[in-house]
Amino acid sequence: MANFKTLDGKASPLGSTYDGKGVNFALFSAHATKVELCIFDASGSEELERYSITSNDNSVWHIYLEDAKPDLVYGYRVYGPYKPEEGLRFNHHKLLIDPYGKKLVGKLIWNKAIFGYDIDSPEQDLSFSDLDSAPYVPKSVVVNDDYDWGNDKHPRHKFENSIIYETQLRGYTMLQPSVADSKRGTFAGFSHNSVINYLKWLGVTAVEFLPIHAFFGNRHKKGYITDNYWGYESFSFFAPEQSYLSGNDISEIKDMVKKLHAHGLEVILDVVYNHTGEGNQLGPTLCYRGIDNPTYYALNPENKRYYYDTTGCGASFNVQHPACLRLVMDSLRYWVEKIHIDGFRFDLATTLSRQQNQFTQQSGFLYAVEQDPVLKNVKMIAEPWDVGMGGYQVGAFLPGWAEWNDKYRDNVRRFWKGDTAQTSEMASRLAGSSDVFNYNNRDIWSSINFITAHDGFSLCDLVSYNQKHNLSNGEQNRDGTDTNWSWNSGVEGGSDNPMVEENRMLRSRAMLATLLMSFGTPMLVAGDEFLRTQMGNNNPYCQDNALTWINWEGITDKHKKFASYVRRLIKIRKQLKIFDRNKFFTGKKVDKSGYKDIAWYTPSGKEFETSDWHNGDLRSLSYCVYTGTKFVFMMFNANHKEQDWKLPDLSVDMHWNLILDSSGKFNPLEVASGKSIKIPAWSVVGFEIKK
Repeated sequence: MANFKTLDGKASPLGSTYDGKGVNFALFSAHATKVELCIFDASGSEELERYSITSNDNSVWHIYLEDAKPDLVYGYRVYGPYKPEEGLRFNHHKLLIDPYGKKLVGKLIWNKAIFGYDIDSPEQDLSFSDLDSAPYVPKSVVVNDDYDWGNDKHPRHKFENSIIYETQLRGYTMLQPSVADSKRGTFAGFSHNSVINYLKWLGVTAVEFLPIHAFFGNRHKKGYITDNYWGYESFSFFAPEQSYLSGNDISEIKDMVKKLHAHGLEVILDVVYNHTGEGNQLGPTLCYRGIDNPTYYALNPENKRYYYDTTGCGASFNVQHPACLRLVMDSLRYWVEKIHIDGFRFDLATTLSRQQNQFTQQSGFLYAVEQDPVLKNVKMIAEPWDVGMGGYQVGAFLPGWAEWNDKYRDNVRRFWKGDTAQTSEMASRLAGSSDVFNYNNRDIWSSINFITAHDGFSLCDLVSYNQKHNLSNGEQNRDGTDTNWSWNSGVEGGSDNPMVEENRMLRSRAMLATLLMSFGTPMLVAGDEFLRTQMGNNNPYCQDNALTWINWEGITDKHKKFASYVRRLIKIRKQLKIFDRNKFFTGKKVDKSGYKDIAWYTPSGKEFETSDWHNGDLRSLSYCVYTGTKFVFMMFNANHKEQDWKLPDLSVDMHWNLILDSSGKFNPLEVASGKSIKIPAWSVVGFEIKK
């Protein structure tokens, strides 16, 4: 291979950019003293050439290689002082990934050479390693971003019309019999017609993928018997995870997005900009740490050898630094403009929104998102907490943001568990959690309502286990939350007791009916619609196996019936046309009829009074929503026995049409205003009332 002719190149854009004649390389490092560009063969196993980068504009090192083309494999060696006590950890013996690299080649091999320090030294990270890491780390690859998107369009479902379906991309198709073995667990596998047809049949509007940014897990890490399956240890915020590609072409992810869009399905990415897989001071040096440690990570101001960490993962990504914030914003725009992504769910979003280590709505990150002309057109969802001081910020994000609402999760779980003193709060959760989100003109869809997520019990396990069963994770059952608000219906785990099974089924059906009949944005977890179990494991982050994979061939008639029920709930939600509202309820009269936009009724047929709201023993309630043309009346009975219920005396000429009976036991005969009926135990019953 002949040497490339070099030119100074340009400082923008960052990363590697092919212009048809050659490739420009640009890397930010404010503290480096020297940078080398290393060129490798196609496999990344042999270094072919090395170029010293001499041009530096405003801390951006840049060089241009004439006649270089896409698929060129490269990495960086960055020189500078190794002074951990001052936060500087340069080590030119470590080959580094391009932070803006859009594709990777090669595997990460967990070898002592990937650490910037001598891991055998008693001084730990204060020591210095001169071992070459190049044979053990992935390399970056120059790409050509050209792609024929044809007439692809973002579906642009309004938040108020959205139903989100959260899934792990790999596990969804690993056992899908219609997908070829070579494509299972990949973007191509998820593009299969059988997958898309099922999603369309179910009725969801958006797929939210657990992280698909490149991550390396613990597959080769000494002492770790399990792998990082979920992917919450991103190493690159531009390159897709290599194992999710069935071939060697990153267009595969674009093909998937394009096909999902063609069927009206949005694609939302769970993104992890709050930390990286490099971890704390004892972690490997693979990218950011070796390029410019004090720029990319928040350091402990009292001792810069250590990191400031609000993530629980070793080191917070330093989004307060302009260069680091630019990287995050460039990454987000890249995924929207080049991959056509429709939205993002931000893991530990509070960490990103800190200024001087305190959460604030005036943070640089939130302001940058607020003014960005690209991101204003996509869905932005916050996981509104982290593990730092003042980290719990549910309801505190800016208008335009939606947030995971764990208050909804916990209250709905406890209500259907049969706990006391839950009914009063339940009214707020059903109505969009105005006590949390109704400020600064925020909309009712701001609440992402969920009962289960990837993190925690599945729906089936929520009604089948009282305790977590995480021994297979290899952490002596210490990992995962102990606060599950679950109830096993009398038997821990699997049961052939018909009474136990009936109770579990009733409560599962009631919880999903609650989710789909609540105001806000509902989120389902893949597999809950057919009662997938994880055998009581509430933290299967490391279970890349049949425990977490969707077992399509194991779906029985009972499971299919339950999935059909969930499909019907989604259809009811869409057809009612009461959930596609923006504003919160006021409880005031809508028109001259005197009916309120929402009213709450007790089983006695009377509107709730103050004493009713404070009745901790009450385990049932109902709402009546009036739109100006029709009523929708929903009853929620979490009692262990049927409930005598007097319907409110609305008008004698109204027709009560049964639209929902979660239990399948309700007798709809002689239903009319003012009539007394019996609502089955553990059930949701709903009517559409028309004049």
